[in-house]
Amino acid sequence: MQKKSKLILALFFPIQILILQVLKWFPEFIETYYSTGIFPIISKISRFIFGWIPFSIGDFFYLLIILYALRWIYKNIRRVKSDFKHFSIDIFATLSVVYLAFNLLWGLNYYRIPLHKKLSVETDYTTEQLIETTKRLIKKSNEMHRKLGFADSVKIESPYDHKQIFKMTLNGYKNLAKKHPNLAYSPLSLKKSTWSLGLTYMGYSGYYNPFSGEAQVNGLIKLHKFPVVSCHEQAHQIGYAAENEANFIAALATLNNDDEFIQYTGYIFALRYCVNEIARRDIDTYHDLLKTINPGILKSYKEMREFWKSYDNPFEVISKLFWDQFLKANNQSKGIKSYSYMVALIVNYYENEPF
Repeated sequence: MQKKSKLILALFFPIQILILQVLKWFPEFIETYYSTGIFPIISKISRFIFGWIPFSIGDFFYLLIILYALRWIYKNIRRVKSDFKHFSIDIFATLSVVYLAFNLLWGLNYYRIPLHKKLSVETDYTTEQLIETTKRLIKKSNEMHRKLGFADSVKIESPYDHKQIFKMTLNGYKNLAKKHPNLAYSPLSLKKSTWSLGLTYMGYSGYYNPFSGEAQVNGLIKLHKFPVVSCHEQAHQIGYAAENEANFIAALATLNNDDEFIQYTGYIFALRYCVNEIARRDIDTYHDLLKTINPGILKSYKEMREFWKSYDNPFEVISKLFWDQFLKANNQSKGIKSYSYMVALIVNYYENEPF
């Protein structure tokens, strides 16, 4: 790349940041021309191209980038002192290209109209409303637990493997799209991550690759969590970048699935979020409600806690700190804490809806 071209690209990096700061004040523009205009085309093309490949092209792509970056650093490290100006231009030119590709291929979705506005769902709720919704979720979760043929004290095991669950997620989105066409999903492009062990040490259940349009799910997580994580990553694929919104869509997609096991995973997923929110608001009520949840369901929660605890490491803290800052830089002011916003969506959406 010519020095002049590199300089132009490097200077374009801060300009891109300024443009995004302006665009965040125009969510209607992003929603109309990007999120429901250009992006669905980009997303479907990516899934058509890469979805049929049995392994993650995105994971392979990241590996090549890391190896290339290490090789470049090794060959250019001496330039840091001898030619710092041109070294810096190279770095910022590269960042500019990556940043532009990220935003054009997916990142602009962080600035779209919030999902609750599109669904006409309120975001405020009282503790009383939360408790009432949680009690309904407990009742339904317990019923589904027994309906699947398990005793109250027995932890439910998945009757399906990873590939079967991937295919079954389509049914939930198909049913959901009948009521909310903007949540339609096709074609399928879900894969187990090649780097599942690395994801686990970083503390993540899955991730979306904005450059290949693939959704990767951590193959090591417990199968009762697998359907909701899969649906969460699919929500990213259809343009819902905010983590709280992807969690809510995952709950909707699993609860609207015709399969009872998939439904069950959605109920206990939503229930866990609501129960945890009650614990932050009213610890006595939390302990009282905990006694009404089937022990088998609590065992599933405990299993996941122990799973993540067994992989505790200092790098996870650094990883989560980076992710928190990434979310804040992309229009999610509360960072990782914004995940709890899903509770507001669940409470208000289902206040007048049957479970």
